[in-house]
Amino acid sequence: MTKTPASDANKMWGGRFSMSPAEIMQEINASIGFDKALAPQDVRASKAHAAMLAAQGIISKDDARKITAGLDRILGEIEAGTFEFSRALEDVHMNVESRLKQLVGDPAGRLHTARSRNDQVATDFRLFVRDWIDGAEAALADLQLALARKADAHCDLVMPGFTHLQPAQPVTFGHHLLAYVEMLGRDRGRLADARKRLNECPLGAAALAGTSFPIDRHMTAEALGFDRPAANSLDAVSDRDFVLETLAAAAITAVHLSRFAEEIVIWLTPQFAFVRLSDRFTTGSSIMPQKRNPDAAELVRAKVGRIAAAFQSLLVVMKGLPLTYSKDMQEDKEVTFDALASLRLAISAMTGIVEDLKPNAAAMGEAAGSGFSTATDLADWIVRSLGLPFRDAHHITGRIVAAAESSGVALDRLPLEVMREMHPGITEDVYSVLSVRNSVKSRASYGGTAPQNVRKMARAWIKRLEKAPRKG
Repeated sequence: MTKTPASDANKMWGGRFSMSPAEIMQEINASIGFDKALAPQDVRASKAHAAMLAAQGIISKDDARKITAGLDRILGEIEAGTFEFSRALEDVHMNVESRLKQLVGDPAGRLHTARSRNDQVATDFRLFVRDWIDGAEAALADLQLALARKADAHCDLVMPGFTHLQPAQPVTFGHHLLAYVEMLGRDRGRLADARKRLNECPLGAAALAGTSFPIDRHMTAEALGFDRPAANSLDAVSDRDFVLETLAAAAITAVHLSRFAEEIVIWLTPQFAFVRLSDRFTTGSSIMPQKRNPDAAELVRAKVGRIAAAFQSLLVVMKGLPLTYSKDMQEDKEVTFDALASLRLAISAMTGIVEDLKPNAAAMGEAAGSGFSTATDLADWIVRSLGLPFRDAHHITGRIVAAAESSGVALDRLPLEVMREMHPGITEDVYSVLSVRNSVKSRASYGGTAPQNVRKMARAWIKRLEKAPRKG
């Protein structure tokens, strides 16, 4: 085999290597194509590390000053989009360090004292995921606020509630929207919990065993906004629970968005016609000029596939890894970056859809009374007025529904004498519970669909969301 000069990457690795890696080795090994997304976090962590090294007398204050100035310039280049990432340098860490050496010379070589790429990437990745959680949590709060405002505006708009996608009982449109506000609240809670657990700093764990240098890990943890340093150096560099937990929370959130998107797709069909979306959130057809397609909602619905797949992908990567770091863990980032970006896009798209959405009150109201949706109200009336056990009332109501169905009329149009054939105690008062408006009005138990409940709950959410600070 003919020897070739060591590559730039090998120079970064050190004197152990005298030959360049094979071309296919470079291809499979390089991660700069995606981990360059960590560049801002890498600079932040490096600045904190340099400041700590100087404070501990491990490097000079002058070297730390030069390193910090160089890193600030690199961050400016990154933010301006002028930083040149080199594939030959393999990853974001080597790219930043190489550029720093160009800018400040020998002091750049002191920055890597008492750290490894293992604790470096673990720190950068935690910072990235934490930043994403803050932004996603704020975006979800904005979506909740849009839903709550829409719910307040339509707290008394009657629509059918469904089970098995069959008309079940009348509800209000505002009540339906608030169900998603509750779901998103749990999603935010899961992300907040994930953030609490990830907020430990791996920096200073070095390759896996810690370091013999007199570093101050509490100083770097505090500088980077972590609650504490990670307590075990082996766990610090090998842990990816924080990514898995965030992806799991992201997948559940995506499922919630997908369920709502599916309803919007259904509601927009002419067969339902419950809502309308403007040209801003629909598309046309290249061949059928009449079409208005809910593409935005359909794409939100589809995003759950790649987000859930990212969680499963990383779970499989991690399942067989012995402690501590293995190169397999390079596969953690690409799927995570894609999944988290997809979810942020889906949240923003759904917020726009909700704000654009206009309900069709006539279509909803007409559908609300279909399928004998006030049958449960009739059974409840029989229990209250005639003192019968619910199971008996349920049976009587079923017979009344069958009679109405065979006559082709709604329950509130069925003659009293027909109902009295099922039970002679039924009186004219029964019609007071058979309209859909009276039905929803009567559901005033806590959490029920009564308009006064919905208005109160929607306004409580609006007040809470408008007052809450946003981290993102």
